[in-house]
Amino acid sequence: MTAADVSSGPDPQKPASAEETGFFDDEDSAAAALTLAVEAGGERLDVWLARQLPDRSRAEVQRWIAAGQVLRMDRPLKASYRVAQGDLLTVYVPASEEYDVEPEAIPLAILYEDADLLVVNKAAGMVVHPAAGNWRGTLVNAVLYHAPGLAGVGGVQRPGIVHRLDKDTSGVIVVAKNDAGHRDLQAQFQARTVRKEYLALAVGALQPAAGEIDAALGRDPRDRQRMAVRPANQGRPSRTQYETLALYRARPSGERFSLLACRPLTGRTHQIRVHLAHVHHPIVGDQLYGRRKLPFACPRQFLHAHRLAFRLPSTGATVEFTAPLPEDLQAVLDRLEAVG
Repeated sequence: MTAADVSSGPDPQKPASAEETGFFDDEDSAAAALTLAVEAGGERLDVWLARQLPDRSRAEVQRWIAAGQVLRMDRPLKASYRVAQGDLLTVYVPASEEYDVEPEAIPLAILYEDADLLVVNKAAGMVVHPAAGNWRGTLVNAVLYHAPGLAGVGGVQRPGIVHRLDKDTSGVIVVAKNDAGHRDLQAQFQARTVRKEYLALAVGALQPAAGEIDAALGRDPRDRQRMAVRPANQGRPSRTQYETLALYRARPSGERFSLLACRPLTGRTHQIRVHLAHVHHPIVGDQLYGRRKLPFACPRQFLHAHRLAFRLPSTGATVEFTAPLPEDLQAVLDRLEAVG
């Protein structure tokens, strides 16, 4: 299934892609969005932006740019980009770069651990890293208590974090414990050699039963808290493979639902959720992109990071970790009738 074509021709004036900057947004980054208009062009982006924000240092601004947090038409820019008159830039300013993240004795479901990394089965309801409104009780707080040595690995606010899951998405996540492991894992995500598989319950029966959704994603221009399918020149290339594992029927309505294995080939914010909603098969329980009224109750969005495969930084050996479907989501399936 192809929802949109994505052009791939080089353009020297085009802002850097997410892959070029190394910024991967599997889930939401914690940042306040500023919209700035360029009145006079010609300056390097980092110089111009530092002048617009006099209370921020140029080094700080350069870190935001390198992290893919300065965008034009939903595409991240390089520091060397020359701003042009009329440019409308979006800057995602971290909520607090000075916040001291405290270790907390929060239980973790650890699937694997070695000197370089930690693989955790994250519970639904747990935020991955501290952010505005969620300064405590996060996965980072818990991991810092378990492995104090990772403080500062890859950054003060998100030590060890190389990818993210939504607060209400459960499942497998890997955290780096040292700088070498962090660099190695980041490189694997950037090269797209990490294999991720999610389980999702979607409304309806997808046709074909297995396929690929190819549709560029960017911030919804009407609501910056949401993502949306965008024209190829206004979004980031995004591809999701899916396969129907089972069909279910709700009683007594008879409405059908599909249990899917979803494999994102890119890592965009809310990618699976937006792609499935775009093809009119939203995820059950998704309050942002899904259907509000369903013939049964679902405690949260039915999305679970089921499987993660990557190379161990220490040996280069490929490993795979799985997390079974949690009890709350399994209970939803148990209330449905299997079809066929």
